[in-house]
Amino acid sequence: MWNSIATWVSHQVRSQHQQWSGKVASVLHELLPAQRVQRVLREEGVWVRACQYSPLVTLWTFLLQVLSSDHSCRDAVARLRAMQTADGQAPCSPDTTAYCKARQRLPERVCARLAREVGRELHGRLRDPSLLGGRPIVLVDGSTLSMPDTPANQAEYPQSSSQRPGLGFPIARVVALISLTCGTVLDFAIGPCAGKETGETSLFRTLWNALKPGEVVLGDRFFASYWDLAMLLARGVDSVFRQHQLRITAWQRVRRLGPGDWLLCLPKPARPPWMSRAEYAALADTLTVREIEVEVRVPGFRVKHLTLVTTLVDGWITPAEELARVYRDRWHVELDLRSIKVTMQMDVLRCKSPEMVRKEIWMHLLAYNLIRTVMAEAALRHDLAPRAVSFTGTLQTLWAYRTLIEQARWPQHDVLYEQMLEAIASHRVGNRPNRFEPRAVKRRPKPHALLTVPRHEAKRRLAA
Repeated sequence: MWNSIATWVSHQVRSQHQQWSGKVASVLHELLPAQRVQRVLREEGVWVRACQYSPLVTLWTFLLQVLSSDHSCRDAVARLRAMQTADGQAPCSPDTTAYCKARQRLPERVCARLAREVGRELHGRLRDPSLLGGRPIVLVDGSTLSMPDTPANQAEYPQSSSQRPGLGFPIARVVALISLTCGTVLDFAIGPCAGKETGETSLFRTLWNALKPGEVVLGDRFFASYWDLAMLLARGVDSVFRQHQLRITAWQRVRRLGPGDWLLCLPKPARPPWMSRAEYAALADTLTVREIEVEVRVPGFRVKHLTLVTTLVDGWITPAEELARVYRDRWHVELDLRSIKVTMQMDVLRCKSPEMVRKEIWMHLLAYNLIRTVMAEAALRHDLAPRAVSFTGTLQTLWAYRTLIEQARWPQHDVLYEQMLEAIASHRVGNRPNRFEPRAVKRRPKPHALLTVPRHEAKRRLAA
């Protein structure tokens, strides 16, 4: 039985590869080849139906949907019909029902696995020898996402308790692991934003298995707990976090390494409710960490003084100045989340069920990682750092070359691809050291009144 299924999958992939190779998917096809999708579908046990929306067609249509500025299913189906017509095939129905059902059949685990594999592959290939001796550095940070106000979404991702029923939107809290060198998302945790044990630290703990021994985690003060430091170190992962401003450690200092540079001996606190007794017993009674006081002498910066805590305790191998420079690069994670949420329009999701919301998130992350891979290729071919290339400029260039690649034949593809990489490499992030801006906007919002009652009640009052 499985041999016949595998044969059918292979046939579908080969036929769809021939159909999609001359389309816009070919821009990203070298990074996400049909063979990889075939392998993931086979290993995840996905049943391939004999229909027009095969898993591969559905995946690529979904991918192009999240890349477009419209994001609607109607636009995605219309684009698929146009490609099929241009390729001399019978176009699919303009009705979106079949495509929406195909998206529901596409397993969430397939989308998540592809996104993780693409991000981890590029992260494993690139190193920055100027930071911590070339050790891979992973950024961690959290954010929130909004979604349509449906009963299913509200049940799994409830709105803020400060909002009245019918006036708010479901909110999901997310935590991302992002590569400092290339900016790809390595893993992503999604959960409700609803009270105790649903915070960023709880979600971060679900991502510990995604971290590899030898990596260094870089995060803000939310993650600087004893348990994060100790349990990551037990996994062979070092940490550099900002120390929480309310934590007093003067009495825990055991050795001075330099000006404002101390070794601390932290006693093991009481077992938290979320930790098993076996995990608690496996940890040592004390933990040696390093605390570094950093003075920020840049005019305009809000922070003038900060304290870092790290498990990199050797002052000769990792000087305090280098750790301060590394922590300053933590700001990249804020820019990466902004690219994902604002540039790729993922801050307000569109699906009406929790499962589809998660698929939509993973497809955005897959598209984001593919774009980051194109950026890295363009940067390496033109002797640039991947972080030196503009994400927005790359996205605009990819979309601008879409029509040319759709209409080009194979002999022209290589030339167009090289021209596209050259154009992407020309869009560089400006070198603006010590830049600062006021945390305010000049553009005023439209003077609409706020909706203070549920929409159906407001409509009933208008009708009356």
